Amino acid sequence: MTDTELISIGAFAELAGLTASALRFYDDAGVLRPHHVDPSSGYRFYSRSQLTRATRLRQLRAIGMPLPTINRFFEATAEEAAKLIDEQVARATTQADEIAHAATALKASLDDADCHPLCAVTGPVLAAAVHQVLASTADDPDFPVLGGVRVEVDADGITLTATDRYRLATRTLVASRLPTADHPWAATVSGKDLAASTSLLRRSPSVGLEASCTTLDLRTADGAVTHCRLLTADYPDRSLLLDSLATPTHRVTVGTRHFLKALEQAPAKVGLHVAEDRVSLLLPEESVELDGTSTGGDMTVWFELTTLYPALSNALGSDVILDLRSTDQPATVRSADDGDLTTLVMPCRPS
Repeated sequence: MTDTELISIGAFAELAGLTASALRFYDDAGVLRPHHVDPSSGYRFYSRSQLTRATRLRQLRAIGMPLPTINRFFEATAEEAAKLIDEQVARATTQADEIAHAATALKASLDDADCHPLCAVTGPVLAAAVHQVLASTADDPDFPVLGGVRVEVDADGITLTATDRYRLATRTLVASRLPTADHPWAATVSGKDLAASTSLLRRSPSVGLEASCTTLDLRTADGAVTHCRLLTADYPDRSLLLDSLATPTHRVTVGTRHFLKALEQAPAKVGLHVAEDRVSLLLPEESVELDGTSTGGDMTVWFELTTLYPALSNALGSDVILDLRSTDQPATVRSADDGDLTTLVMPCRPS
C-alpha cells in the first residue's frame, strides 16, 4: 500500500487504534479531517500519512487533553507541545488528588459516629517526624502499602514507621491524652495524605489524632480536620524485624554535620571504615577521617549514597550512633531529640 492510497474509515480506525465513530467525531471537531470524502456517498477515506497524527490524537485523549488544546498542540513547536503535555498532566494530577481527598472526606463522614480520639501531639514535631520517615517509603505499584506509614499509638507514645525494604525508619514521639496499655491503636496511613498535611501541621501548636474505620483524622488547633486514608494491606512487622537483628559487632558514634559534609563529596557508593577507635569515610580519591569513635576491630562496610545520606540528613541532634553487624547485615542509625529516630540501612557490595 502506498502513502497516497486511500484507506476506508474502518480500516484506518483499526490501524490507528480508534473507532470509526471517534474518527467521525474528530472530523466534526476539526482535529482530524479525512484525506477525502466521497461527494456522492459521504464515505470518509484516510491516507497512511495521517496515522501519526491519529496515533498522537489517541494518546492526547488518553491523558484527557481537551480538543481545543489538541488543535493548539498540532500547530505548536516541539517545545510548546511538550509544555502543553506537562500542563495537562499537572491538571489531571490535581483533579485526581481533589477527587481522592473528596472521597476520603465523604467516607470519613460515614464513620463520624465511630470516630474516637487517640492522642494529642505538638504540630511542628509531628510534621517533622512525618517528613523524616517519609524518606523511607517507596512508590512501588507491586507493593503499594510501602507508600504508607505505620502509625502506632499506645501508652508509651506515638510511633511512625516506614520502609522501602532497603531502609526502615521509625520515630517515636511524646504525646498526651494517650490510651491505656489495654487499648492501643495501630494502622497503616497513606504517605501521600500525611505528606499533604505537613504544611498545616507545622502551623498548629497542637494536633489531635482521631481514628475511624477508614481514616486517621488530624485535627489542628483551629478545628480544621485533615482526613488521611488507611491502607488495608498487611504491613511489615516493625517489632519482629528489629527484634530479629543480630547483636551489633561495632558501635560508631560520629558528629552528624561533619559526616554529611563529607558525604556531599561522595560518589554513588561510600565505604565506612572503622579501626582502633577511629572512623573514616572511603572516597575514590581519599580517605576522610570523621569526628567520631568506634568499638570493635577493623571493618569496612559499603553503602549506597542514596540509602545512607537520607538516614543521616534526617537524624535528630548533633550526633548519631551507627550499630554495625557485618558487611551484609542492616546497620542501625540512631539519634535522639524530642523522642528518638531509628533507621535501618542496608549495606551494598563494594565498588
